[in-house]
Amino acid sequence: MIRVVFGNRSQIELLRQPGLTLLAAPVGERLKLMELQGQPALCQRLREMGLCESAEIIKVRQGAAILCQVCGTRVALSHDLAEAIVIEPVAGR
Repeated sequence: MIRVVFGNRSQIELLRQPGLTLLAAPVGERLKLMELQGQPALCQRLREMGLCESAEIIKVRQGAAILCQVCGTRVALSHDLAEAIVIEPVAGR
């Protein structure tokens, strides 16, 4: 289990379990992309954008779109796309 602390209170707990998606990850967390779920054409397009398995992602902002940084580039994703990206926290943060 990894506990992410913001200020003096703990707001989010990430469990090391399969199925944690980019949508559910906290903002500012360093993440490792584990799996892309969805149609093959969609997964291929995400890979072309740098979102490939084992890529390191930083979730920058969550609002109407999910803003993340991958390979030095910021990418905006819809909530549906973020839900198709399975991640795990990067150890050692």
